[in-house]
Amino acid sequence: MATAVLPAPAGIGRAEQFSTRVAFFIAGFGGAVWAGLVPFAKTRAGLEAGGLGLLLLAFGIGSIVAMPLAGALAGKYGCRRVLIAASLLVCIALPALATASSPMLLAAALFVLGAGVGSVDCVVNIQAVIVERAAGRALMSGFHGLFSVGGIVGAAGCAGILSLGASPVAVSLAAIAFTAAMLAWAAPHFLAFGGDTSGPAFALPRGVVLFIGILCFIVFLTEGAILDWSAVFLTFTRGADPAHAGFGYAAFATTMTIGRLSGDAIVRRVSRTTIILAGALLAASGLLVATLVPSAVAAMIGFALVGAGCSNIVPVLYSAIGKQTLMPESVAVPAVTTLGYAGILLGPASIGFIAHVASLPAAFLIIAVLLIGVAVSGRFLKA
Repeated sequence: MATAVLPAPAGIGRAEQFSTRVAFFIAGFGGAVWAGLVPFAKTRAGLEAGGLGLLLLAFGIGSIVAMPLAGALAGKYGCRRVLIAASLLVCIALPALATASSPMLLAAALFVLGAGVGSVDCVVNIQAVIVERAAGRALMSGFHGLFSVGGIVGAAGCAGILSLGASPVAVSLAAIAFTAAMLAWAAPHFLAFGGDTSGPAFALPRGVVLFIGILCFIVFLTEGAILDWSAVFLTFTRGADPAHAGFGYAAFATTMTIGRLSGDAIVRRVSRTTIILAGALLAASGLLVATLVPSAVAAMIGFALVGAGCSNIVPVLYSAIGKQTLMPESVAVPAVTTLGYAGILLGPASIGFIAHVASLPAAFLIIAVLLIGVAVSGRFLKA
């Protein structure tokens, strides 16, 4: 049965928009701090690459398990309570990740961190849908841009503190203090409700929601591919110096952040279907440049094009969730977010399998074809 799009409740304004941006920032920040602590955890636990890979799965599993529950709790108790609780989970997990030497303890702490970050990411998207609808104008790209900014600040801050000779414990405590300060600033303006609660607490995505989820899966798969494989591609396929291989992901992340922070202004001028069409084609062309032009510089330019192209597709898709009437957002958003995270989890492993059977450039070309499918499919969504 279809559910009506609820009118935006009164009293949602700039303060709620600000709190939404802060929550996106916290989600990006928490994951990035852990990324900076990974080498230390690997050394403490004496893990080889394979063992580390298995350990890192705990983060994704924690996220995927927590998201549907977080959406249901937000629908029942409101976004504010769940966002506060999930942010506190992030704070609880970081010290354990900075000190634990047992792989099992690290996996448990990483599961908790994934549950916290995933819950914040899920519930803040529910809040973002409601806040954007209340504003009556495009805000989603800017909201998601703060996730990217949080990632940059978390990674740079972690690296900066470590470069001063601080310990991982000091980094985790500084991250907790910063997160707590941001949370105290924004929490009073988190929404006390969680959208339409007329539907079931849990439901499998269907219809247009499933369609949106599949498109998100492909875009998140693309992001995961660049995150995990761009440096490998530059080093072993294009012969780049390993010390410079990280510039591929840096180029991708930079253009994605710029694209999201400027995306709302673009969305207000052109239709959302145009954003999906042009963005997916641009991202596909970036992968084609990276794989077909035999140059490390060309590959970095290609990865930058992928970041620019992908930057506003997912925000536009989340806005589309707010327009559909098949499922309430408290159910639809967790379903779509879970599918997206599944793309991040399964994508890199699938690419590794294709690279083993064929080649890494062949895997990137397959993703380019999938992105062309996203471009074609975008016209079926409401503008």
